[in-house]
Amino acid sequence: MKLNTPGISDKKERRMIAHANHLLYLLFISISVFTLAVVQSADAQQQSLEQRVDSLISKMTLEEKIGQMTQVDITALSDPHDIAKYNLGSILIGGDSKIKENNPEAWADYYDTLQSYALKSRLRIPILFGADAVHGHNDIVGTVIFPHNIGMGCTGDENLVRKEGRVTAEEMAGTGINWDFAPCVAVARDPRWGRTYESYSEDPELVAKMGAAFIEGLQGTDLSNPSSRLACAKHYVGDGGTTNGIDQGNTECDEATLRRLFLPPYEAAIKSGVKTIMVSYSSWNGVKMSGNRYLLTDVLKKELGFKGFLVSDWAAIDQLGPDYKIDIERSVNAGLDMIMIPSGPGKKNNYIEFIEDLKELVNEGRVPIERINDAVRRILRVKFETGVFDHPFANKSFIQSIGSKSHREVARQCVRESLVLLKNNNGILPLKKNLKSILVAGKSANDIGNQCGGWTISWQGMSGDSMIKGGTTVLQAVKNAVSSDTKVIFSEDGTNAGDAQIAIVVIGETPYAEGMGDRKELYLSRDDEKVIERLKGDKIPIVTVLFSGRPLIINEALENSDAFIAAWLPGTEGEGITDVLFGDFRPTGKLSFTWPGNMNQVTLHKGDANYNPLFPFGFGLTY
Repeated sequence: MKLNTPGISDKKERRMIAHANHLLYLLFISISVFTLAVVQSADAQQQSLEQRVDSLISKMTLEEKIGQMTQVDITALSDPHDIAKYNLGSILIGGDSKIKENNPEAWADYYDTLQSYALKSRLRIPILFGADAVHGHNDIVGTVIFPHNIGMGCTGDENLVRKEGRVTAEEMAGTGINWDFAPCVAVARDPRWGRTYESYSEDPELVAKMGAAFIEGLQGTDLSNPSSRLACAKHYVGDGGTTNGIDQGNTECDEATLRRLFLPPYEAAIKSGVKTIMVSYSSWNGVKMSGNRYLLTDVLKKELGFKGFLVSDWAAIDQLGPDYKIDIERSVNAGLDMIMIPSGPGKKNNYIEFIEDLKELVNEGRVPIERINDAVRRILRVKFETGVFDHPFANKSFIQSIGSKSHREVARQCVRESLVLLKNNNGILPLKKNLKSILVAGKSANDIGNQCGGWTISWQGMSGDSMIKGGTTVLQAVKNAVSSDTKVIFSEDGTNAGDAQIAIVVIGETPYAEGMGDRKELYLSRDDEKVIERLKGDKIPIVTVLFSGRPLIINEALENSDAFIAAWLPGTEGEGITDVLFGDFRPTGKLSFTWPGNMNQVTLHKGDANYNPLFPFGFGLTY
């Protein structure tokens, strides 16, 4: 390695150049040695990890191995002693699974209690405890609720999504719950689907970018760090492309289309270090994903090199057929490593039956022991990587950060960056803070439940504020934003506007989740339209704020409004909305979905022929 020195004759300069060359050489050698040391250290750590896994597997009985493949919802756990008795690998809380006191302290104590049972097993293998923290740690009262993914997609801000993941991880850490069934990296292609709001976008590239960022934020740079949580990309693969947007339905396309539209987010997730992937309820060309060996094993594990483990969705393997034992055989041989087993009406199966059936299948030669060993190796490797063997109990020091001001500030930033300004006639926005009188109207203006949507405390969510603590509605946010001389009038139906100079109308969908939110038509409710029509008749300028989990057919409401904002499902921090309404922050959100002008356009996407929607992908006004 030499510097290029043509024309240099002075001895002093030549000595200086020679010295510089020598320093460069030493620097090159130092960097090479350091790089080699880092690589060797990483190799040694990986070797040590595999040695720990090998050592533990060598001590395990078949029953202990199958136990690790078993995940049980807390409502299905008939006796906590069964965690040790059956060597259960994981516990979860489903959307409506709760303990008596739904607060962070009680959950941390409950987590520790269940973990203590696991540590009474012969090999003292700790459990992973899973929850659907899909927009914040949304099962627990007092936590910060973020915008759902559809809003986060409109921010286009990877760093902000990482911050969301980091806050979610820290709030989960306070409760001990160490596994997050998020992010959802579905590419939603039909807004009639009830899970559209769990999708960042109709665009695979944007979904891949945002999903990877959330994983990086949640898992951090070191998964064993006390503030890091285990991520789970879901639902593999094609769940956002089912015919007519039917939840758990059938995605009908060729393999090239499947790979182009729905596979990229999983490739990005794997590159970002995701350790678990949840397999979809849905089918591909009539074959349920839970039994699709080609896509689970050949593509995901072999072709894409996924080293983590696959978990089923809620009782998903039951849909493979009427014989539960055969369902187990098909799903495990296809590549599922852990099976989620809940309780519920008509559920004949339970975790004990699963364990006994799988043991019989191995002894009968119908499920190879090599498949069992592979599944258990993947599960144990992840457990060692999370550090749960070394630090099995909750770190309650994180409880103090749950619902903190700094966490709410991050969520507030997410809200204001997610808002998409669709209309702003005559520059009516931003509003002045010293107006004499403002009317706030609409059924969602003072409803934190509608503001947060589904997957908030309960599975389906709920209108009202009975379960959500610490949030700010739009009505309260307006009161906080304006001057002390401004009169704020609230009228849910838009009557009695008095001397209001402007009306802020907050309308939209009420909470739902999964298939309960599937809709054949996407029109606004007639009651919502009436509020706007009434105020239009009163000749009051109207600023409409829409809460929805997807684009809706809004033509008439849009026409009757002077300004219109798509606010999606923004979560607890309503002041993020007034930050934009009153000009403290200019709108920057861009549509991550095509906005249809009628029901014939609901499956219209950027790049399609005759692309003429109401608003195109990427649209968004600003001040």
